[in-house]
This record gives sequence, structure tokens and C-alpha cells, in this order.
Amino acid sequence: MSIFAKKNKTKPENLKEVLTELKGLEGNFEKISKELEELKRDSRFWVQKIGIIRFNPFSEVGGDQSFSIALLDANNSGVVISSLYSRQENRIYGKPIKNGKSEYQLSEEENQAIEKAKNNG
Repeated sequence: MSIFAKKNKTKPENLKEVLTELKGLEGNFEKISKELEELKRDSRFWVQKIGIIRFNPFSEVGGDQSFSIALLDANNSGVVISSLYSRQENRIYGKPIKNGKSEYQLSEEENQAIEKAKNNG
């Protein structure tokens, strides 16, 4: 049920009831505004930008079955995950990203995934 629509609500009959109703709506508006600001502040740290690159790192395997995916927040921080597929095995690597950069060496595909994610935001 909406905070604006209450069951068995009657129309205000005089100015005092109208003012009381407006005062209640004002309180609801302030509460919703505060919650919205909290959501905006918190959402900066949620995954907001995604970039994925598929590629073929090994000539003996057909198709682009390997990939790098970057998952970034509003500050371009997050993680890049790479999966390198070959006939014998599949290797998965994860590297932290802070402000669009990593302290670990990034492959060309990982850099492409990060740039793609940053441009999708």
C-alpha cells in the first residue's frame, strides 16, 4: 500500500484538516527525500559499469571462448575477471581495479574490458 493512499480515507472537510493532511505529506516527502539521498550515496559502490571482451588466446582452439569481464562501480573501481580456455584446461584470473587501474599487470583484453566498462557508464 502506498504511503499516499490509505484505506477508508475521507476527504478533508475544513482548512484545519487540509493543513493536517499537508503536514503529514510534508513529513512523508522529507522521509522519501532522505532515503533517496542515502540510495544515491550508497549506489556509488554498486556495480554500474560492465565491459566484456571475448577472444582467442591460443591458436589450437577455435572460436572466442576466452573472455575478460570488468565490473566497475561509479568510481571505476571493482574487478576484472579473465577466463583463458584451452582444450586441456580453463584458467580463471581475478584482479582488483581501483580508479580504473590495477596494481597487477593487465593483459590487452583486460584493459579493453575496463575501457569498455568505463565508456558504458
